[in-house]
Amino acid sequence: MAFAPTQSGTATILVAYASRYGSTREVAEAVADTLREQGAAVDVAPAKDATVFAGHGGVVLATPFYIGSMLKDAAHFLERNRAALEHLPVAVLTCGPISAEEDMTAAHQQLDEALAKLEWLHPVAAEIFVGKYDPHHLRMTDKVIAALPASPLHGVETHDDRDWAAIRAWAATLPDAMHLAA
Repeated sequence: MAFAPTQSGTATILVAYASRYGSTREVAEAVADTLREQGAAVDVAPAKDATVFAGHGGVVLATPFYIGSMLKDAAHFLERNRAALEHLPVAVLTCGPISAEEDMTAAHQQLDEALAKLEWLHPVAAEIFVGKYDPHHLRMTDKVIAALPASPLHGVETHDDRDWAAIRAWAATLPDAMHLAA
C-alpha cells in the first residue's frame, strides 16, 4: 500500500512512545517497521523528546498503562503537542495487561475512560495489547508493589505475551484509518 504524498512530498508518521521497561518501545518499533514496509516515512522517538512537526501527516502514540493511566511522558507529549494533534490523525496503542489471561474487556474500558478525559483528542484508532513481564527488572517501587500478597503481580513469573502478529495487523490498518493511503 502506498502513502499519499503531503505538501512536503511524503507522508511522515511520527511514532512516539513512552516505555518504563522497554517493552512498549519494542512494540512501537514493530509498528514503525510495519508502516515502513507499506511505504511510509516514519519518525520514531521517545515521547519525552518527540515533537510533532509540520511534515507529520499522522501520529501513533504508544504507551503502557499502569493502574489505568498512561505514563507521564505520554501524557506530557499529548499536552505539549496538543495544538498540532488536534488537526492530525492520531492512533493510540497501549500495552497494559501483563497476561493474555486477563480481562481484556476491563482493559479496553480503562483505555476508553482515559481517552474520554482528553475531550480534545479523537483517535482514529485505539488498541490495547498484552505486554511482557519480568519481575527481575522491576524498579524498587514496582518490586515492593509486586511483593504485596494482594497485588495482581504477586507470584507472577517472567513471560512475554505480546502478540506480534496482532500488533503488526493493527499497524497495517493505520494508513487507511489516517487517510494516508493512496
